[in-house]
This record gives sequence, structure tokens and C-alpha cells, in this order.
Amino acid sequence: MILDRRTALVLAAAAAVAAPAAIATPAAAAPVLGKPAPAFQAVDADGKTRSLSEFRGKTVVLEWTNEGCPYVKKHYDSGNMQKLQGQAANDGVVWLTIISSAPGTQGYLTGAQAKAWKAREKAASASVLLDPKGTVGRAYDAKTTPHMYIVDEAGTLVYMGGIDDRPSAAASSLDGAKNYVTAALADVKAGRAVAQPATRPYGCSVKYASAD
Repeated sequence: MILDRRTALVLAAAAAVAAPAAIATPAAAAPVLGKPAPAFQAVDADGKTRSLSEFRGKTVVLEWTNEGCPYVKKHYDSGNMQKLQGQAANDGVVWLTIISSAPGTQGYLTGAQAKAWKAREKAASASVLLDPKGTVGRAYDAKTTPHMYIVDEAGTLVYMGGIDDRPSAAASSLDGAKNYVTAALADVKAGRAVAQPATRPYGCSVKYASAD
């Protein structure tokens, strides 16, 4: 009986750990640094279907966003995100802003609303992609807004994580912050391996649609 009781306790503990993990884990495998970035197609704010493969041969930045998130607001209200987008564009980098908020959740935008938001913020991203079902977000295991990824010219995932090292919603935290995306793009441009290819993302949770 003692052995049976111990076995039961072990199994119960394992089930308790596994249950929430099964809910949180996306159906697709998590992206892997140094491997091909997950392929995807998504409709942009203009109603055009875009794919990662169409940008092969260019460095691509993926930025997950939610216009209602205070961490996102820190970077947009200060002009920091727009500055990063503009610098990247000047270097020939394709910057894709992705909205994975489900209908009825914070940050969800229709195409027209996304276009208006982009214009209002004077965002310099190449496109705003709409991902209301969370297909692209889950393929990349995007957890926060912002959550940043960089794909090199060969289609390889070379960076994923936070935008910088200051996990705060206060604009004052930008002073002296180390911007991981800027540093990674500089490494890619110079033909070097990215010095910090993975960092901890911070921000609001991505507002995915509930699993069926």
C-alpha cells in the first residue's frame, strides 16, 4: 500500500504539472534559433496576403503589437519604435508589425482600424499583418507585446526576445536601455553571429483567441 500510495502521488503531481502546460503550449513546435523561421501567410491592413517567403533575400523584423498595451505605448508614444523602424528601413530591412489579438480582446483591429492606427502613430513598418486567429503568433510562440524576432536573408531565425533590457512601461526607462534589436541588426548587417540571439521578452500577454 505504501508503494501504491507513493506511485499515486507521483502520478497526480505529474498530471498537475502537465495539465496547464498542455493548455499553454502552442500546437506548432516552438521556433528554433539557427533554423529556418516558421513560414507563414497573413493578410495585411490593405487586404493583401503577404508571406514570409516573399521577403527571402532580405532581413526581416517581426514585431508583435497591441495598441492598448502600456508597454507598446511606451515605445510608440516616445517615438522609439518609429525610430527603430525607420533606421531598419534605411538599411533595407523589412519590418512587419503583427497583431495577434483576437476579436473582442484588447488590441484587436480591423484592416481599416490598423491602417488608421499606423497613420496616427506615424509607424514606419513595411506592413501591419492581421492575425486574429493567432496562427502566426502561435507558430512563433509569441508571448508578449512587444515580442521581437529577426530573420536573416537566408530565412534563418537569428534573434528572438525582448526589444531591450528595461522591462518597464515607463518611457523614462528608455534612457540608457540596451536595445537588443538594434544590436542584433548591427551584427547581421556586419555578417557576424548575433551576440545575444535570445533574450527575455516583456510586455502584455498576447491576447490569443481561446482554444477550441
